[in-house]
Amino acid sequence: MSEISPPRISWSDAGRPRSARWRSEAGLPPPAAVDVVDESLSADLAWSRLLAGETLLWRGDWPSARRLLQALTQRAERQFRCQPAATPLETFTRHRATQGQRAALLARLLVPLGPDYKLPLRRAQDVRDACREAWGKPDGSNSVVALRELLAAVSAHEWRKKGVPVAAVGGSIHPHYGVFSPVRGEYVDLVARAPLPAGCALAFDIGTGSGVLAAVLARRGLQVVATDMAARALACAAENIERLGLREQVRIVEADLFPEGRAPLIVCNPPWLPGQPTSPVEYAVYDPESRMLRGFLAGLAAHLSPGGEGWLIMSDLAEHLGLRAPGELEGWIAAAGLRVAARLDTRPRHGKAQDRDDPLHAARAAEVTSLWRLVAQ
Repeated sequence: MSEISPPRISWSDAGRPRSARWRSEAGLPPPAAVDVVDESLSADLAWSRLLAGETLLWRGDWPSARRLLQALTQRAERQFRCQPAATPLETFTRHRATQGQRAALLARLLVPLGPDYKLPLRRAQDVRDACREAWGKPDGSNSVVALRELLAAVSAHEWRKKGVPVAAVGGSIHPHYGVFSPVRGEYVDLVARAPLPAGCALAFDIGTGSGVLAAVLARRGLQVVATDMAARALACAAENIERLGLREQVRIVEADLFPEGRAPLIVCNPPWLPGQPTSPVEYAVYDPESRMLRGFLAGLAAHLSPGGEGWLIMSDLAEHLGLRAPGELEGWIAAAGLRVAARLDTRPRHGKAQDRDDPLHAARAAEVTSLWRLVAQ
């Protein structure tokens, strides 16, 4: 079977036709028309052209490109400000729409990359390591990417080098590009302090992501089998487990939800909001039709050892936003032949919970994160 060629983008530069590989994390198609611009273009004119639907390929210097994007972002935040609606669900829907409009507009400012991911712009920083971590080994072809997306890769590279300190693992977690970072520590603390089932020596961590919960369980003296389907997550978890010196206690397995066998403890922190992701990284936040949540509940009893527990880590933000009906989660738990043995609750500590300018402030301020201790009926 022949490999599918990556999409390409074409444009004209000084009257000469150009073409390069098109990169889009969200899988957006390459724009049909592109205009080359540089420092001679003011932020006001660039904004007008983006609003008119144009796509701009930057060929000026690198610092000017970043300043332009910053100026455009400020304009976009003013232009696409979400206004509260009559209900939390309507406000959330409007918020998602304005976020999408803003992202789509800013994604039309592009930059070129050389065959080794080098930026062919004056005074450019070295982004090659960031690009390799995000997109793999260069294939020797020139490419074009949204400046906003490139900066996201650079930011992820810096977080990967620096790491996120997590007290419960006795070190730091180094998130990869496209893998959710454990910046919200309250759910990690729940797993660190919940009482283990009697005699428990083995745990499954379903949808391990960065591997943070697998590491917490290993620090608590358990052997852990951690699963995920995403290649980036599997690589990220394996690297973090190695860094923390837990390779003998944690086994990383590619699987859709459960590994083979049973365990006395099965832990899952699925995406907390039902909804359709718009990019791969959003799969850590949005669970289409609650597929992962409902799949975990449906299969849990069959994979628990007798007397074992399933720990479901969930926020009730979806209920406050009207995305999931009150009592619906409890109904799914009962329908799966499970009952709630106990529940540990905590309040969020992130900045948005205190930000009254956030259109979703009311829901975020009321949010509770819970660890549901589930057992077979």
